[in-house]
Amino acid sequence: MNTYRLRRGFAVLVAVLAGAAFVAVPAVAGGVVRSPALTPGSTYLALGDSVTFGYLESTVVPTPNYHDPGYFLGYPEHIGVELKVKVVNASCPGETSASLINVNAQSNGCENAPGSKTGYRALYPLHASYKGSQLAFAVHYLKTHHNVHLVSLMIGANDAFVCEETTKDHCMSKPELDAVLGQISKNVTKILTAIRHTAHYHGQIVILNYYSLDYASALDNAESLLVNGAQDSAAKPFGAEIADGYGEFEAQSRDFGGDVCQAGLITSWGTPRCPTTGVHPTYSGQSLLAEAILKVIRF
Repeated sequence: MNTYRLRRGFAVLVAVLAGAAFVAVPAVAGGVVRSPALTPGSTYLALGDSVTFGYLESTVVPTPNYHDPGYFLGYPEHIGVELKVKVVNASCPGETSASLINVNAQSNGCENAPGSKTGYRALYPLHASYKGSQLAFAVHYLKTHHNVHLVSLMIGANDAFVCEETTKDHCMSKPELDAVLGQISKNVTKILTAIRHTAHYHGQIVILNYYSLDYASALDNAESLLVNGAQDSAAKPFGAEIADGYGEFEAQSRDFGGDVCQAGLITSWGTPRCPTTGVHPTYSGQSLLAEAILKVIRF
């Protein structure tokens, strides 16, 4: 329920649509000033899904302790240690761009899942404790805490996953895929509008791009690039920086023929190594995502 991979039924359209234009978003005038650096003692607010959370599949060894959110170390926690900043990680495994805004919207395992009204939040604690939507928490936190010097957002992959699970043709039609990408862009615009204008946050914002699960596969690459493009096109008018998680994983896996599991960047289980792979970053993979953010922020 917490995966971010876009399945093959969805992927058949990707090669055709990889060059498609994303939904245009209006420029946001004003409100963005030169923001303070992320310095020791300041706060970093991280928003997103299972990748941001640091989620690990139940099949990895040792079995994750889902009752202890401190067990999961995502890229925000890496940055917190590196820069000696306070991290508020509000992410939720399975979050979609819609459920991040509206707690009653369809998620892929956070508040609910296709075919289930029960989500991760009902069973296990998150890094940050709050009621309501992730966005509502973020806006309230930013309004009441003025030492936040960085907000990051990584969202959208679960939107495509839900489309595949809830459509008769598994999201294989161009209109369905266009709708998913448009939904991601529209919701990222809503999220960043709330952060900039409702919460009056003028600090650094970073969009972190998803990695590919197999850089030797044109389809896998295009899947990630489509979701990344939908995020990025919506975020740029808000003065957001784009952190190239995709490029970091690509470079690190190059000596392994693009195999991110053999490169030690995503989870796997069984013997020999990588007979069955997960989709979530290992500790090393999370470290690379942290590096992608560090390359584009002021600290």
